[in-house]
Amino acid sequence: MEKLIQITSGRGPLECQWVVAKVLKVFLEEAKNNKIDYEIIHRENGDENLTLKSVTLLLKSKNVNEFLKNWLGSICWIGRSTFRKLHKRSNWFIGIFELEGLEKINFNEKDIQFQTTRSQGSGGQNVNKVNTAVRATHVPTGQSVFVQDSRSQLENKKLSITRLKEKVLEQNIIQLQKRMQETWNNHLNVQRGSPIRTFSGTDFKKNYQEKSFKNREINSKTN
Repeated sequence: MEKLIQITSGRGPLECQWVVAKVLKVFLEEAKNNKIDYEIIHRENGDENLTLKSVTLLLKSKNVNEFLKNWLGSICWIGRSTFRKLHKRSNWFIGIFELEGLEKINFNEKDIQFQTTRSQGSGGQNVNKVNTAVRATHVPTGQSVFVQDSRSQLENKKLSITRLKEKVLEQNIIQLQKRMQETWNNHLNVQRGSPIRTFSGTDFKKNYQEKSFKNREINSKTN
């Protein structure tokens, strides 16, 4: 199962961008511990080093829904700004949302149709008598490339696969960017109600509720 999710600072200030970077680190550590495969699809750097405005990830696992139950929603960090020492605010919110309705394009060489033709020079005239040029078409997306770099049909075929893959992945990124624009409301609607998780301090400790829950669980096992 695959899920596309976004960790975003919304239009929050620099402090929220810092929180996104810190949350991403914790998120990836937990994903690794839970054997969730992930791929960073897109990231938008923040206004300072070590900050992020948003990051989009593709998660793959049969347990991904269970994993996300502890993450989707608003995330709160409690602490004083490290960028504005005199700022009185102590609660900073970011959001983690699922991007629905977007399927990542999977590139499979079995989905390519090849056509061979003679290489052409300027004006369209054939420059040899052998079909060495290759047109490769990715059937699911309709994307195609024409390659005549080499006098070898095999070499042109290899080049066409490489270039077609790049073209298909580029289309996927464009599609993703359009989807991100459509979901920009996520950036504007980071809920500041009951956060799904709370962290505190510059060392980014998890909230005390989670710790106390673990302690109760440990105590119940020892009793």
